[in-house]
Amino acid sequence: MNTRPARTVSISVGRDPHDAYDYLRDPRHLPDWAPGFAQAVHQDGDRWVVETTGHAVGIAFVADNALGVVDHRVTGDGLDDLNPMRVIANGDGCEVLFTLFQPSGTSDRQFRDDVRLVQSDLRTLKRVLENDAR
Repeated sequence: MNTRPARTVSISVGRDPHDAYDYLRDPRHLPDWAPGFAQAVHQDGDRWVVETTGHAVGIAFVADNALGVVDHRVTGDGLDDLNPMRVIANGDGCEVLFTLFQPSGTSDRQFRDDVRLVQSDLRTLKRVLENDAR
C-alpha cells in the first residue's frame, strides 16, 4: 500500500463554528482568504471556476452537512485533487483544519512551500472571520 506524505495545518479562530463553516463553503470568498490560490471565482452554469495564477480550475465542495466537513475537489489543467478541510468547535470558537497531500513529482521543498502557503491563507482566514461584523 502506497501513501503520500501529508500534513494537516490548523488554526484557532474566535468565531462561531457554524459561521466559519458557512463562510468557507461559499467559493466566492476564496480570493479574500486564500489569495495564494484564488485570484477570482465565478460560476459557469452549475460549476464554480477559480482563476489561479496562470490558469482556471474547477472547485466543488462536498454537500452541506452538520459535521463541519468542507472538503473540496479541485479539477482541471491536469489536476484532480481532494482537499480535506474541517471546521471543529473549540469552546466559543473553532479550529479550521486543512490537510495537504504531497503530489507525486513534487519536491519536498515545494511541498514545504505549499504548507507555508496554506498556513498563510489560514492566518488570513482567521483575520477575516474575526474581523467580520456579520
